[in-house]
Amino acid sequence: MDFKKLFKLFLHTLYLSAFTFGGGYVILSLMDTTFVKKLGWINKEEMLDMTAIAQSSPGAVAINASISVGYKIFGFIGAFVATLGTVIPPLIIISVISYFYDAFISNRYIALILKGMQAGVGALIINVVIDMTKEVIVGRGFLIYGIFIISFILNVFLHVNIIYIILGLIIFGIIYSFYGGNHAS
Repeated sequence: MDFKKLFKLFLHTLYLSAFTFGGGYVILSLMDTTFVKKLGWINKEEMLDMTAIAQSSPGAVAINASISVGYKIFGFIGAFVATLGTVIPPLIIISVISYFYDAFISNRYIALILKGMQAGVGALIINVVIDMTKEVIVGRGFLIYGIFIISFILNVFLHVNIIYIILGLIIFGIIYSFYGGNHAS
């Protein structure tokens, strides 16, 4: 086992978790930059799959993504090390905040800093959505846009419950994958 690479995985997840504000969706963009573009440990398609799994699994998106990335690179021990690196910074930050809660809650400057960070978080989330959309739409633009428009109309204008839309899309996806999708026989 390459312990240097394992330690590097720990340091990268620790760093990403320590300096990423705004939740799991923000860390996904930075994980893509780090593990796909910078280090080349996983490819873009694998990262998209891991993102989908992280978002659909119960729990924090950042931890779910770290588990997936760590497991892909080093198996079980990688998942453990990446999770540890992701959990330590918020644990320390929450401990400090809870200790100084009264001072933080009434400090005007802290409130302004947090307000300013919200704009940056919004921009990063938009960046993640754009990047993921580009990858998914390639070669399937018409179908994806059609599904989006129909789902939007059903939910917003016809007030169809989102659960029914999701169930319908699951059925459509199954049928499409068997009859309409590309198959490598």
